[in-house]
Amino acid sequence: MAVLEALRTARGVARSLLIYYGKRGHGAAMDRMYAQFVRPGDLVFDAGAHVGDRVAAFRRLKAHVVAIEPQPALVRTLRLIYGRDADVVIEPVALGDKVGSIDLKLNVDNPTLSTASDDFVAAARGAPGWDGQAWTRRVTVTMTTLDELIARHGVPRFIKIDVEGFEAQALAGLTQPVAALSFEFTIIQRDVALAALDRCVALGFAGFDGSLGESHTLVHGAWRPADDIRRWLRDLPDAANSGDIYAVRPESGHEG
Repeated sequence: MAVLEALRTARGVARSLLIYYGKRGHGAAMDRMYAQFVRPGDLVFDAGAHVGDRVAAFRRLKAHVVAIEPQPALVRTLRLIYGRDADVVIEPVALGDKVGSIDLKLNVDNPTLSTASDDFVAAARGAPGWDGQAWTRRVTVTMTTLDELIARHGVPRFIKIDVEGFEAQALAGLTQPVAALSFEFTIIQRDVALAALDRCVALGFAGFDGSLGESHTLVHGAWRPADDIRRWLRDLPDAANSGDIYAVRPESGHEG
């Protein structure tokens, strides 16, 4: 059984590598998106680094990267790809609102959907577009906060958060100002996205926009107030499935 699970995990990782590194135009689209926020020499946190395609984009932009990923199979993958890059630090931890440990629910066949959120698993069960997804194994992992990582590595210019339904908890562990960030949303958990948006407002972010799926294109093309993004999120059809919300602070040079 252990051998079979290992083979399924390896197949799932290989599938993710093919999807995220093999898709034509994917890297260029990410570079254009993140170049709006990241300059050479900047520090970036990639929370939910998965197989590292965003790490690759940040490195092409000549940023220093802290890659945050709790899932053991993906940590091994990141170390194989980026372990010799002195400008990439790999943190094998989950993010939350406190320091401790947490159970990570593993999707063996689709590792990029593993999650620390029981609510995420429940929301996906039976939802359109989520057929066949199963979280069949749990592993206890170390959990830390964005504040703790900032204490270790410094204040990042940009934080990308993609932690499968745990975005609001990850943002609850941040109390320090950063220039800009993004967090993933899913239609099956609009409430999590709205809670994360509220947390960004509390942290002093004032300009917001969104992107859909893997388009890496801002929908509105101009920074909007949080209320506009709340309405946009609520009005999105179920078929939209997922995307990202981008947030900037007034003094970041982006907002306005």
